[in-house]
Amino acid sequence: MKTDIAITPEIIAKHGVTPEEYERIQSILGREPNITELGIFSVMWSEHCSYKNSRPELKKFPRDADFILVKAGEENAGIVDVGDGWAIAFKIESHNHPSAVEPFQGAATGVGGIIRDIFTMGARPVLNMNSLRFGPIEGKSAQAATNRRLFAGVVAGIAHYGNCIGIPTVGGEVYFDESYNGNPLVNALSLGIIRHDQIKRGKAEGVGNPVIYVGSATGRDGLAGAAFASRELTEESQQDRPAVQVGDPFMEKLLLEACLEVMRKDGLVVGIQDMGAAGLTCSTCETASRAGTGNEIDLNLVPQREAGMTPYEIMLSESQERMLLIANKGREKEVEAIFEKWDLHGVTIGKVTGDGQMRVKVGAKTVAEIPAKKLADDAPIYHREAKQPAWEIENQKFDPRTLPEPKDYQQTLIELLKSPTIASKNWVYRQYDHMVQDGTVVAPGSDAAVIRVNLDRPDLGFRGTGSKYIAFTTDCNGTYCYLDPYEGGKTAVAEAYRNLVCSGAQPLAVTDNLNFGNPHKPENFWQFRRSVEGVSEACRYFNTPVTGGNVSLYNESPVAAIDPTPTIGMLGLIDDPKHITTQWFKGAGDVVLLLGELGGELGGSEYLKRIHKLKKGAPPKMDMAYAKRIHDGILHFIRQGRVKSAHDCSEGGIAVALAECCMSNSEVQIGATIDLPVSAAALFGESQSRIVLSASPANAEKILASGLPVTKLGTTGGDKLRIGKLAWPVATLRDAWWSAIGRLMES
Repeated sequence: MKTDIAITPEIIAKHGVTPEEYERIQSILGREPNITELGIFSVMWSEHCSYKNSRPELKKFPRDADFILVKAGEENAGIVDVGDGWAIAFKIESHNHPSAVEPFQGAATGVGGIIRDIFTMGARPVLNMNSLRFGPIEGKSAQAATNRRLFAGVVAGIAHYGNCIGIPTVGGEVYFDESYNGNPLVNALSLGIIRHDQIKRGKAEGVGNPVIYVGSATGRDGLAGAAFASRELTEESQQDRPAVQVGDPFMEKLLLEACLEVMRKDGLVVGIQDMGAAGLTCSTCETASRAGTGNEIDLNLVPQREAGMTPYEIMLSESQERMLLIANKGREKEVEAIFEKWDLHGVTIGKVTGDGQMRVKVGAKTVAEIPAKKLADDAPIYHREAKQPAWEIENQKFDPRTLPEPKDYQQTLIELLKSPTIASKNWVYRQYDHMVQDGTVVAPGSDAAVIRVNLDRPDLGFRGTGSKYIAFTTDCNGTYCYLDPYEGGKTAVAEAYRNLVCSGAQPLAVTDNLNFGNPHKPENFWQFRRSVEGVSEACRYFNTPVTGGNVSLYNESPVAAIDPTPTIGMLGLIDDPKHITTQWFKGAGDVVLLLGELGGELGGSEYLKRIHKLKKGAPPKMDMAYAKRIHDGILHFIRQGRVKSAHDCSEGGIAVALAECCMSNSEVQIGATIDLPVSAAALFGESQSRIVLSASPANAEKILASGLPVTKLGTTGGDKLRIGKLAWPVATLRDAWWSAIGRLMES
């Protein structure tokens, strides 16, 4: 690429910069930008980096609590106090568009990027999760084949990166729906442990301090990836293959260890920032902006793995496994020696300045000079029009009670268990190493993952005793959000909370990944706004503040936008390991109870989608006061030692929940005899705030006398699930549920 390209309206438009934004750039610079400066503005002012369409809505989230040490928007990841001087850093982020174009590398580099967001804070990553969405994988159509290819590639990419770097992938979720045809969602999450006094910030403080480039060399992969993620997927944009980065997990493992080592040396590191979206551009201007300083770098000093790279390419490259580090002046050699020991580049490429400018030079020549704070923090903010979609109003009028009852309830349950959205995800998680680091207590397959974090951490420069038990889950039902984004947003938070308390954890805080369509379309922005309002209200009510996350807009194929998908990742803490609870029945002779009302809401249910091919109706209502009673109740019962198993009722209703309680333990499956009305609403309705639990007869009597809405459903035992006059061999149910996805993917 030439460095002296004339800036024409066509060039400006190709960079995704509007005429009004271009005028703003001219005003900031006091002149015309050159091509490198235009490229820098285009990525930093993209939605992916600036949140220019979403920021006014994000202000609605609750962010404050006594236990929040690093708040949303302050740094690369939020940090939560978990007691005894320890803290948890965690965050979720999307890699949707790259995964649609190149599923293996798109997903792999999504994992690598989120891991860097954690260890750039000084934390040791100890847990990975993911939340995935694909189009339907059943059938012989070309679209189904494409969806299977994307699904297989994404799972392989996640497994490759996580397994190679040695961080356990302990859970997540996968949904399938036509709205994700052509635009899968790949949301990657990572969590790390850190001492309070070890937290590092991404600030370029101290005029004269050296700016040091560390990690892998810069190539042309990932050019303008942030801008690529900020437009719709079309035939043309999907050909933009250079926007997909290539990851090397073994290089990242070296980078992780080197960064943690250099950060443990007193007085070496002043600030550190991942080179993620927008690469060297983002890390340079954001570190300066946060500190109120400037940065000056020389691109001749930047390690490069390709010849003839232009300033534009170097600044916008999103090559992986790179960090920017600000060290104390005079100690550059110590930093460089540590990275040399780990066989990584550690090169001083510039210095911190006091003039507030992001100055990029090639030797003595200045090729870009932009006020850092204006670039990082002064992107235009848009207040988009929101309009309730006509289809939303019409869909909510549909009454599922007008549909005929199933002709065969027994086969209906089997069909629901075979639905890829409900079926066991063992085909996915058996590809993940979820036992590495030897801390996984509850592996994938229950309501929430649980890990044990050893507090004797010489790797973090601290010798201690004991352990912390961390629970984590991800949740969101996109169908609910499509039918009613406000109720769907509330429900996503409430279900995540319910999954954690069913595991015995006290929920603490949230990270979210807001996946939506083109915000310029009023119907899409309505979905975004109302979902955010639902999530905000629920987080505020349940006292689970949002610590950060990611906004991913423009998720549209040429056919339509995805269902609104505000994915919720929620952190919980378990005080005593004896409180850890799983979803499967533990033995014969226990009493099966339902905590919560039976309900029977079928709107937006998997039953309607799977059996009647309808995505209609009003989704289940979320009464948060009622939900809190249920949440507090199950956690109280667990802490009193009265509960043997606890399982959230969600997709597929109480019949699916009961079947999962019978069969989801890989070692032992146990039947149950249940007394329930036999109707579609009673068996397959998805009313919220319901938990199936089991307890000894003596403890069941105490739970029934608690004053909470609790119903005795039956008892465990035998090799069949019996509901009224219906009966299913547990082995038959398990075969349908356990093998469904594998049969589709391996046929």
